[in-house]
Amino acid sequence: MRITDLLEVGSIELKGTPRSKKEALDQMVDLMVKSGKISDTEAYRKLVYAREEESTTGIGEGIAIPHGKGDSVKAPGLSAMVVPGGVEFDALDGEPVELLFLIAAPNTEDNIHLDVLSKLSMLMMDEGFINDLKKTESPEEFLKVIDLAESKKDEETSQAVATETSAKGQFKILGVTSCPTGIAHTYMAAEGIEKAAKKRGCFVKVETRGSGGAKNVLTEEEIREADCIIVAADAQVPMDRFDGKRVIECPVSDGISKGDALVEQALSGNAPIYKGSGAATAQATKGKGSIGHQIYIQLMNGVSHMLPFVVGGGILIALAFLIDGLSVDMNALSAEARGNFGSITPVAKLFKDIGGVAFGFMLPVLSGFIAMAIGDRPALAVGFVGGMIASGGKSGFLGALVAGFVAGYLIVLLRKACDKLPQAIEKIAPVLIYPVVGILFIGLFMNFAVEPVMGGINTALNNGLTSMGDSSKLILGGLLAAMMAIDMGGPFNKAAYVFGTASIASGNFDVMAAVMIGGMVPPCAIALATILFKNKFTKEERDNGPMNFIMGLAFITEGAIPYAAADPIHVLPSCMIGSGVAGALSMLFNCTLMAPHGGIFVVPVVGNALLYLVALVVGTIVSAVLLGTFKKKVEA
Repeated sequence: MRITDLLEVGSIELKGTPRSKKEALDQMVDLMVKSGKISDTEAYRKLVYAREEESTTGIGEGIAIPHGKGDSVKAPGLSAMVVPGGVEFDALDGEPVELLFLIAAPNTEDNIHLDVLSKLSMLMMDEGFINDLKKTESPEEFLKVIDLAESKKDEETSQAVATETSAKGQFKILGVTSCPTGIAHTYMAAEGIEKAAKKRGCFVKVETRGSGGAKNVLTEEEIREADCIIVAADAQVPMDRFDGKRVIECPVSDGISKGDALVEQALSGNAPIYKGSGAATAQATKGKGSIGHQIYIQLMNGVSHMLPFVVGGGILIALAFLIDGLSVDMNALSAEARGNFGSITPVAKLFKDIGGVAFGFMLPVLSGFIAMAIGDRPALAVGFVGGMIASGGKSGFLGALVAGFVAGYLIVLLRKACDKLPQAIEKIAPVLIYPVVGILFIGLFMNFAVEPVMGGINTALNNGLTSMGDSSKLILGGLLAAMMAIDMGGPFNKAAYVFGTASIASGNFDVMAAVMIGGMVPPCAIALATILFKNKFTKEERDNGPMNFIMGLAFITEGAIPYAAADPIHVLPSCMIGSGVAGALSMLFNCTLMAPHGGIFVVPVVGNALLYLVALVVGTIVSAVLLGTFKKKVEA
């Protein structure tokens, strides 16, 4: 299907005057409606808005390609608008947008809008094409410019296919492009690499791994005959197939803006030989970009794999508390029975046990996949062992973070060392040397370096809290609550919780109330922040954010761990301050709690329950506002 098959004269505006991004989208939708391809205008408008909330479709260079796919679209369509002088659109490069294309796609499985979007994205790489569109004086002329450019592109593609078999003697460059959303940047990077390679007389073929799946997939024969492979990606791509080939790895943005430099590097032969590890996939940008960007990608590899365990286990545990809360009278229970809240009834115990198993995998998975992002598959087992030691010991999720990075770089060092061994021994390294030496080292490191330090911190904290138990209750409540948010399961959190449960035995029920509210604030605050400050969180974080309301209200602080692990510098201080405020208010309101757990499900037995909820709301709002203030905007 051609672009001009989807775009009609009545859906083109050459003198657009929107004053904002919203007005621009509304005018584009109105142009689309004129084509008669929309059955429900408002439903389609919501689809376009929803897509824009995921990440901006302003791809830079004065161009935006918004789109919507759903049941409100009767047939595929396009609308277009030129905005002389431009309109602010939150584009990736921060520049005003002058040219907009809106895509409408029916809710079918053929992904027609992605195919059209790929064509548009490639044409947009031609500055002459963009200038020609802006200069048109009639919709008919606008369509003619597109038709000519598309015909030229199709002809170039046909010629490339026709000459593919006669490419002997040419320098052969292959490429792979992929971006996190798998839409415009994927295809623009492919076009950038293709143009630069053809300009130097090279044979080129680029595999695009977009939202519609992998297209133009590289064959084994093509890879075998390639002189160099350029991988421009910010997402996971299969890499082991390039074992032994010269490979240039870079961010997807380099494929768009630095195509000439990448091709020059490929022609110079100054590209490293890629060495596969047997892993199914590898992070294409591993080892590239700034150190901070590398660490972020490695962290997110662990966080994204850990998230299902947190959500699944946390919700099941919350249900266990709900079942017990509806089934038993807390006031009639003994202190020992209250300590088993969540496991009193058989059904609740079953839910809590299953959720507990899922939670048990949380830190090993975090550590293991951080390690894998650094050292590929050989590092996975080493990271898992380090995370398991942290989970069963005193170091908690902070220890698991340390274990993940140490395990990953340990395998990197072992691989370099094994490169110097005889080939026969080198071959057995992944199945013998890496796991044995790696697991032994990480075990010794965790047991003799990390755990003793964390254990000493834990003991010191308990002693310090005990010594100040009779001092100002406001300070004590705020401090204990803030400690619950420092490491969310580590020594600080455990010290505060142990002190709170011990206070129940001595009759200081106000201390336990402050401790629990401190653990409830972080997940609740993150859930609220993902709703109020959408541009500060990734799409995955926004989608999972509301789940934290359930975990926070159930006193499951661990729901906040993925967000803290991804951005500890901004998340932890924000949560600590909000928790501290909530804990201090709990003390100020003389709130009490006789149960060591349960969250919202034990509020009926909380002393001054209404004020306790007020303290929770205030602490949550404080942390959420701080998160929205301190966290940086997420780049698409």
